[in-house]
Amino acid sequence: MDMLERGKISALQMAFMMNPTILATGLLLVPAITAKTAKQDLWLSPIWASFIGFLIVFVAFRLNKLYPKETMFEYSEKILGKIPGKIVGMILVFYYFHVTGIIVREYGEFVSGTFLHQTPMLVMFSTMIIVSSMAVYGGLEVIGRCSEMIVPILLVLYLVIFVMLLKDLDTKNFFPMLEKGLGPSLKGSIVLQSWFSEFILVSFFFPYLRDQDKGMKWGMISVFSVMFYMVLTNVMSLLLFGKLTASLTYPVMVAARYISIADFLAHLESIVMALWVAGTFIKITVFYYALVLGTAQWLKISDFRPIVLPIGFLLILFGVWSAPNLQVLSHFLSTSAAFYLLSIQVGIPVFLLIIALIKKKRQQMKGSITG
Repeated sequence: MDMLERGKISALQMAFMMNPTILATGLLLVPAITAKTAKQDLWLSPIWASFIGFLIVFVAFRLNKLYPKETMFEYSEKILGKIPGKIVGMILVFYYFHVTGIIVREYGEFVSGTFLHQTPMLVMFSTMIIVSSMAVYGGLEVIGRCSEMIVPILLVLYLVIFVMLLKDLDTKNFFPMLEKGLGPSLKGSIVLQSWFSEFILVSFFFPYLRDQDKGMKWGMISVFSVMFYMVLTNVMSLLLFGKLTASLTYPVMVAARYISIADFLAHLESIVMALWVAGTFIKITVFYYALVLGTAQWLKISDFRPIVLPIGFLLILFGVWSAPNLQVLSHFLSTSAAFYLLSIQVGIPVFLLIIALIKKKRQQMKGSITG
């Protein structure tokens, strides 16, 4: 099989790519969504949700061990047979179209809602897709290097914001802890599980790692760092806003407006904005790349570059179609989206792994009988 992607990335670059892929939209929306159900135990929710992330990285790694040079689009045909495999591929293509469209929409809604009130949404979608399509066109190495440059800065600056808020935090908001047992925090983790399940994207990168043996380790580290930042964000929102957290759309943005140190450091929301746009650029690019690569493999095209722009154009349309407004989008993301995302991002890979292991066992039994 002639590999579509000739580039190679390191496992560390993959970990950097996955970090904003989960966190970019997560950090903005997570505190409010979890606070609605988990109340003051919202800091526990990301910890429960991260188990899905660890599971998915493990499943992707096991599948990669069985089919080291192939992505989910390719080995689903080998595992299930040609036609069922093609159907799974088709579901994944449509799924990634839809989800990437939603991410583009979240980006547009956030920028127009907080900063560029007069700019048409279409302009925002188009500019982001143009920049992302350049990175996707450059291939995996370009995306890996972008992440390597951008992500460490994002993570450090985010910690700095947290440190600057320390003096305003009120630990009384933590209590009463586990007032209604573990139920509320577990319920609050359902939506987060769907975010963590996006780690299935590592299955698109494992075949192209220079150090495949380290893939699992760095995948797990990436899940852990996402969990750490989500817990940190939830703690920060809880201690700053208390019960108000659930009613704010973007708690982190409001928190950044809070910061003022000795009169000269104030209004840091523009920094949060810059951080967030950079993170979302990587998130959209990673999803966009998985969609382009997957579509090319599904259609058996020898080069994915010719379909980058047409798919980009369709993503702008999906961004427009995905929801009529922010309220509908938020409602979808905090309710039915979790089951939709989990059924595809956890259901399909786990199903594929089970079938693949059964087939392998049968072959070994056949081999031992004939041997």
